Amino acid sequence: MDALLGIDAGTTSVKAGLFLPDGRCLAIARQEYQLDSAAPDRAQLDPEIYWQACVHTVRSALAQAGIPPEQVRAAAISSQGETTITLDQHGQVIYPAIVWLDNRATEQAAWLAGRFGAEVYSRTGIPEIVATWPACKILWLRQNEAQVFARAAKFLLVQDYLIYRLTGRIVTDGSISCTTLNYDLAQNAWWPELQEAIGIRREQLPELVQPGTGVGYLTAWAAGELGLTPQTLIVAGGMDQSVGAIGAGNIQPGCVSETTGAALAIQATIADPRIDRSQTVPVYTHSAPGQYLFVPVCPTAGMAFKWLRDTFFQDEIRAAAQDNSDPYDRLTQLAEAVPPGADGLVLLPHLMGAFSPQPNLRARGSFTGFTLSHTRGHFVRALLEGVAFMLQQNLETIERAGIQVQEIRSTGGGARSKLWKQIKANVCNRPIVTLVNEETGVLGDAILAGVACGAFPSIAAGCDAMVAVREVTHPDDQAAEYQAPYARYLALDRQLFDYFKDSV
Repeated sequence: MDALLGIDAGTTSVKAGLFLPDGRCLAIARQEYQLDSAAPDRAQLDPEIYWQACVHTVRSALAQAGIPPEQVRAAAISSQGETTITLDQHGQVIYPAIVWLDNRATEQAAWLAGRFGAEVYSRTGIPEIVATWPACKILWLRQNEAQVFARAAKFLLVQDYLIYRLTGRIVTDGSISCTTLNYDLAQNAWWPELQEAIGIRREQLPELVQPGTGVGYLTAWAAGELGLTPQTLIVAGGMDQSVGAIGAGNIQPGCVSETTGAALAIQATIADPRIDRSQTVPVYTHSAPGQYLFVPVCPTAGMAFKWLRDTFFQDEIRAAAQDNSDPYDRLTQLAEAVPPGADGLVLLPHLMGAFSPQPNLRARGSFTGFTLSHTRGHFVRALLEGVAFMLQQNLETIERAGIQVQEIRSTGGGARSKLWKQIKANVCNRPIVTLVNEETGVLGDAILAGVACGAFPSIAAGCDAMVAVREVTHPDDQAAEYQAPYARYLALDRQLFDYFKDSV
């Protein structure tokens, strides 16, 4: 039976997953990396790290699966959005990748907002122009790195860069490009007036293809690097949020999923990108044909948990390494002994700014309300609850736009935590559904790869074959106890919004 490969380049790691078309997972491999965040508003990475992590994870997945390379018929590539990579005319990287979390382009965003603000949502589905979007980053390069900008021949996203390294082609798709600010959502085309404003030509952007398109086969060199064969078809998957929605079976209006990975992102499939008359909920192009997504995003969720672990729980990390356990499990065990509401301790998990439901890139994390009686377990509990509160806050925004949320399909690393799932179910007062294949990003890629190579007649058929429910976590007796803590969270978030906006 042919095998399908998914490769997803996230904010802090690359994952590769090998699957059979009946849904069996043969292997999952991950390679982590550390962002360069030397200044509060900076986040960048050498693009070569993405490539080396891709090579490592594919080779590791092949070794785990124990299958011959020729069995891998197709591989789909997806990635984080917005991270901007600059190439010269020879296809060589000439500047570090400016990661989506990077906020250096605040002034450029304000200038573009003054020029295009009135039409940006109808054009792009983006509620507000902020420093995250690649167009702002490109303008920053033009104004601050003139020599680099003068040499720039192509501006790529991470998915585009990996596809280039794999096939030699420079292409992108609407799913990954819809948050560049350069992309016209309704027209499925580049926005020429925006390109003129930031000083680039159409040729400096990749060729646009449809999500799920087979864009070429592995070059002989790339096949040798990955341990595959040149007969492996490479497929443009799209934004990690979109392929993750496919991997969760979220391909029709009415479905809602959430991913708690480095960031928290909610995905709600919609047919009409103009459904939100308030123009506050971000709209993405879905990797499923003809569909769109509401995708509220909160930059630091799992990343905030990782920061807490790495900064304050070195003993737990060492103990976990000794007995081959997960250090996050040790932290959640501490949190289990703490009551709902963490005895008044509240976390705003905005460690790299806030996006949804109200953008404020100057927002910062805040633990508020701790006393001499609070323990380390309280801080872990407050973090888990803070992310759950952020989820509920965004679900309420989606519902105001007319979407009914009956259940939540939970994916990403956060879906592995029994405690975190129960907290989310109680805070949101809705069932939390987890899936047999929890790595929905690489699973969605595998489904797209299967459609592109003919293993499935459609994405729906691929989801039927490969997406299965593992468990449903229902709200329990503690759900009512979260009303007051959630109200405290909303009040704190509201009261500190202007403080961060004006004084940080």
